[in-house]
Amino acid sequence: MAEDAYTRTLRARAFDNSRYLLPLATNTSLGQIVNARTLESQIARLLSSPYSEVRHLGELLKQAARETSFNLYAESLRGLIEEIRKVNADLGAKAEQQLLRPVKAAPTLVKYSNPSQYEIQSRKELAQAATQIMGGAPIQPAPLVDLVEGEPLEIEIAATLLYSACHYSYRQVRERVESLGAKQREEITAVGVRHRGLHDELLRTFHSGQQFRFDILMDVGGFRDMHRHRRCTQIEQGFTSAHGYEVPRDVTSAGLEERYRRAMQRAFDIQHQFASAADPHAGLYVLPLAFRKRTLFKMDFAEALYIAELRTTEAGHFSYRNVAYAMYQEVAKRHPSLASYFRVTDVNGPIDLLKR
Repeated sequence: MAEDAYTRTLRARAFDNSRYLLPLATNTSLGQIVNARTLESQIARLLSSPYSEVRHLGELLKQAARETSFNLYAESLRGLIEEIRKVNADLGAKAEQQLLRPVKAAPTLVKYSNPSQYEIQSRKELAQAATQIMGGAPIQPAPLVDLVEGEPLEIEIAATLLYSACHYSYRQVRERVESLGAKQREEITAVGVRHRGLHDELLRTFHSGQQFRFDILMDVGGFRDMHRHRRCTQIEQGFTSAHGYEVPRDVTSAGLEERYRRAMQRAFDIQHQFASAADPHAGLYVLPLAFRKRTLFKMDFAEALYIAELRTTEAGHFSYRNVAYAMYQEVAKRHPSLASYFRVTDVNGPIDLLKR
């Protein structure tokens, strides 16, 4: 390999491990292309977030959409306008008026984007329902990936609503929901629609009926990569320290595990010091990306195959490679006749550290 390529590759592999220490407060750049209708609902969702930082971001998006848009070509157009003005002053003035006129992206639509009381109130009441129904039961151990089998739609909807408001696995929540009577299950579903306004879409937790549902418990850093897959429904649980954290194998083999665990323990302790009744989420910002969070991914067969093939390649991060391969294994175990259609890379084979 060329020296510069070798250095870049080695640095990328080093970051694959060191990013586990980065806190959730780490800044991340984001760009998006979105139509005005989607932006309207996105701003409303951001304004309804329990995190003050996210609500502030919603306000900034709303403000930016109502202000004059930034013209990428303004400088080059001014030069063209000056050339036109030299030939004909009146024509130059008209060119300036047309080419440099202020344009607002979506002032009408976003003007009505406000916090969704439907989402805010539903989140609050579902959290109360989950606490009451789960009754303080300990969180049972769960695998990295669990492909949950089907159940009646009424049970799936009720279980998913509660799942979104707690930190239990989907399987544990579903078992509790199944033990309830039909009337109690209907009451859970009713909570999810009780505060729905005339123009509110149903909560995402009502997206049901998909054949493949993977309950995934993985580190936040790896989840941020998996979160990019959009042709599926993702039911997220909140950030937490309740599920512990991952320890990269390279950290252990380098003799740094003890030092690494001390850093995680410090972050865990500080998180609880920062949390308060006024802002119970404040402490989460110091949690490193190594800590685990749970998400329910609902999808069809084609998307399950796509994720498994794309995310198991040697160039990928070892965290989501393990998740994607576990997804393939779960499908192969449940539907062995379909396993041969997956073109996955075996993550258990020898790894070339320079393929990144």
